[in-house]
Amino acid sequence: MTGGGARGRVGPEGRRFLRGHKRAVGRLAGWSLLESAHTFLGGYGVARALDDGFLAGRTATGLGWLAAAGAGALLGGFALRGVFAGLADLVEPLRDGLVRRAVRQALDRAVADPAGAGATGAVSRLTQQTEMARDSFAGLVLTVRSFVFTAVGAIAGMAALAPVLLLVVLPPLLLGVAAFLATLRPLAAVQRRSLDTDEALADRVGALAEGLRDIVACGGQAAAEARVEPLIATQERLARTLAGWAALRTLALGTAGRLPVVALLAATPWMLGRGITAGTLAGGLTYLVQALLPALNSLMTALGSAGTRLLVVLERFSDPVPPDGDGHGPAKRKPMSPPPGPVGPPTDAAAELRGVTFAYGPGAAPVLDDLDLVVRPGEHLAVVGPSGIGKSTLTALLAGMLSPGAGSVLVAGAAARREPGAAGPDPRRTLLPQQAYVFSGTVRENLTHLAAAPGDAGPGDVRVRQAVRALGLEDLVARLGGLDAEVSPRLLSRGESQQLALAAAYLSPAPLLLLDEATCHLDPAAEEHAERALADRPGTLVVVAHRVSSAARADRVLVLDGTRAVCGTHEELPARSPLYRDLVGRWNPAADE
Repeated sequence: MTGGGARGRVGPEGRRFLRGHKRAVGRLAGWSLLESAHTFLGGYGVARALDDGFLAGRTATGLGWLAAAGAGALLGGFALRGVFAGLADLVEPLRDGLVRRAVRQALDRAVADPAGAGATGAVSRLTQQTEMARDSFAGLVLTVRSFVFTAVGAIAGMAALAPVLLLVVLPPLLLGVAAFLATLRPLAAVQRRSLDTDEALADRVGALAEGLRDIVACGGQAAAEARVEPLIATQERLARTLAGWAALRTLALGTAGRLPVVALLAATPWMLGRGITAGTLAGGLTYLVQALLPALNSLMTALGSAGTRLLVVLERFSDPVPPDGDGHGPAKRKPMSPPPGPVGPPTDAAAELRGVTFAYGPGAAPVLDDLDLVVRPGEHLAVVGPSGIGKSTLTALLAGMLSPGAGSVLVAGAAARREPGAAGPDPRRTLLPQQAYVFSGTVRENLTHLAAAPGDAGPGDVRVRQAVRALGLEDLVARLGGLDAEVSPRLLSRGESQQLALAAAYLSPAPLLLLDEATCHLDPAAEEHAERALADRPGTLVVVAHRVSSAARADRVLVLDGTRAVCGTHEELPARSPLYRDLVGRWNPAADE
């Protein structure tokens, strides 16, 4: 979270909210004032019942005063019903306002970060944090209101009985309150850091969980541990710090909640010697034990938990700038890549990355960091590495779907991003993602949609049948009913969908073909057949490898390991890359046969 800026906005915004709901605040105060009459009658009735009734030998008078105190309790119950109605008039508008602000912040972040970083935080604000703020605000208003008007009734009652009672009770009471208030700011700061760390830990564990299979397969457990352990250690340290402040808060509660009673009892002989009656002392003790101290205890508990939690949550709604990675201050955006168009001198490379750095969102750790890569024309390049390391990001950059935060990406000597408004298949490259695209139409239409420019009839029948033979799809096409048969995507297996998409890529005239685990649902034999066919096709092939056998077939292999990228042949890399050496060491060629 941003530090003073967000906190500085919470106070003024809170005051503006209350000013905008003066009528609701007024109704709540009116019902609470009626409730304070119950507090006043409770202690005063006990004192008068003793002094004017039972101790004076007038039992009927004593019972009458006790009945008046009981009537005050009924009055307090009636007032409490109105209190809850007035509370709803404050709480629900707050919740509605926070929901609107959460949606507005999510839209602002979507405009600032089209990659989608922070989407999980937006959902958390809209649901969990909004309800947390609503419940905390309701509990805090209810408790603060109860203490204020209970204190009004109790202090008025003690002043009416004997002002000297206040001289004995108030000093220890105020001492405990001051000690408690001194813990609020540091406690809120620790809770804020704890919430930030908890969110970061949840995001990191979620990201690792998605790639757990690949982490284990690639032997990346130690690296995964290293990413999570510092956050766990920080959360453990913050939990101990929170426990320490909670202990100090308990001590302050004890001071405020017990010392006034001890002081009153200790001063009893002194006050009796100065004409203070037993009924007055009993009334003062009633005010303390039955009203003031329970209300104070509830207030301190609410401020220490709901109050600090509410402050931390509201700061998130008050901060329009996404926090940076370490939680200190607004993030600084890296310069965007140059606009689409020719960049740099002409090059004969099929694709090139020059000092490319890319991160998903401001302040996030780079997925690719200062990467240089030249993909030669006609080359077959395999990209390997554990899940989440940046393989799909690399293909998305080459496909022009993402822009680097720093550096430049070139395809055939020009910027990778397409011109705005460009229609039809990309003439420079074709990208096949893991989820194959198959649509309702004929088999022929599904095979030729990447090859036909707008208004073009596409490749002829001979060329299409050549692609079917090259990919080994004769049986699949025959089973579907031939080239002119209708395809129902939902009736195809994932492997069959990928085979049709691979044939469409084979027919694409684009000189650069990008496969992002586009063969992951094929068996090893079918995968090898498809990759060899696509590698023999004119042009350049970049494959995000699903199996080590796929990398072994490539001309070169790019290994992404999170700290550095290593590129070389399958034979060279075991000596140069520990990660690749581990991958090859775990590879059982017999399992791919």
